[in-house]
Amino acid sequence: MVVHPMDGEFGNIAKMIRDIQIALLTTVDREGHFHARPVQTLGIEPDRSLWFFTDIRSEKAFELARDVRLGLGYADPESRTYVAVAGTGRMLRDANKARELWTVEQRAYYPDGPEDQHLVLLRVRIERAEYWVSGGRTAHLLAAVRARMTGVPAAIVGRNSRFP
Repeated sequence: MVVHPMDGEFGNIAKMIRDIQIALLTTVDREGHFHARPVQTLGIEPDRSLWFFTDIRSEKAFELARDVRLGLGYADPESRTYVAVAGTGRMLRDANKARELWTVEQRAYYPDGPEDQHLVLLRVRIERAEYWVSGGRTAHLLAAVRARMTGVPAAIVGRNSRFP
């Protein structure tokens, strides 16, 4: 995965996305319903762009041509890390960028490599992102004891932040 150096809160979110890598991409279908499917994040850039490959003939390509709004959900239950992204998607052809993002595993979908006639880049511009890193069992038990003693429920057990 291609990642450029980033600082601050966006840097934290970018690291989580890079580590999780697979997201559920949600678009709006022809009937106005949400349509989710897994996608592999291939690159993250400081300008808040995420990069994916897609097939120009896919439903996601058709749906994004009609409505550019999308959501991405990343989850790693093992590390208790979750990221939600809201943004817009744009499909484009750029052979140099495709070669930069290319991995051999992509040949399963695009047998002709980065120049495959059906391969297009999906560039997602992040408008908003939020993450949660949940504490483990001990943190939850301590929060439960604290809530019982004070009568005030925990808002979050762990960390939560938004960007921007």
